Parts: sequence; structure tokens; C-alpha cells
Amino acid sequence: MDWQKLFLSLDGRISRQPFWIGSLILVGVNIVASLVFGQGFLAAVAGLALLYPSVCVSVKRWHDRGKSGWWVLIGLIPVIGWIWTLVECGFLPGTSGGNEYGQDPLATSSGIA
Repeated sequence: MDWQKLFLSLDGRISRQPFWIGSLILVGVNIVASLVFGQGFLAAVAGLALLYPSVCVSVKRWHDRGKSGWWVLIGLIPVIGWIWTLVECGFLPGTSGGNEYGQDPLATSSGIA
């Protein structure tokens, strides 16, 4: 798995497995940062540092669903946006074959295209 592409690139598509792996890693790092830094300024800085990688993971998953990365903003809607994102990105399969965002990630061995 190309970790740099997963966490630092907005281009391409990822399947559900790399989405879940990336999301769980980011949640884990956030929890560790909260335990280490408490609730102070450094915890806020760590949270902001994790914002870009989490957006990258989500945007690529929306791309796999055949939608614009701007759909990541639906997560800003409390409850309904979170549920929508969870269902669409976490459980529904991506579009079969290539789409305007790249080739099918399931056609590659890493799940990242």
C-alpha cells in the first residue's frame, strides 16, 4: 500500500479496505495525540495536522463512488451528513471499471488507483 498517496494525495480512487484502514489509523493517531497532549493547544495543532490526511482519504473514496471530492463537505451536516458519509463511503462499493477519477482500484493489487 502506498501510504504517501493514501494520506497526502487528493487524486485517484481507493476501495473500501484502504478507506477503513486509513480512517482507523487517523482515529488511532488522534486518540494517542489526545492522550499525550491532553486538551490543550498541542492537541488542537495535532488535530489540525490530521485534517488534511483525513480529507485526502475521504476525497479518494468519494472519487471511487463516482462523485466529486466536494462531497466530503456533506460531513459538515450534523448527524445526517455523518450517516450519509458512513454508508456511502464505508459500505457501498465503488463504480465498476474506470471513471473520470481513475481506474478501478480493485483492478490493482493495493486497492489504490
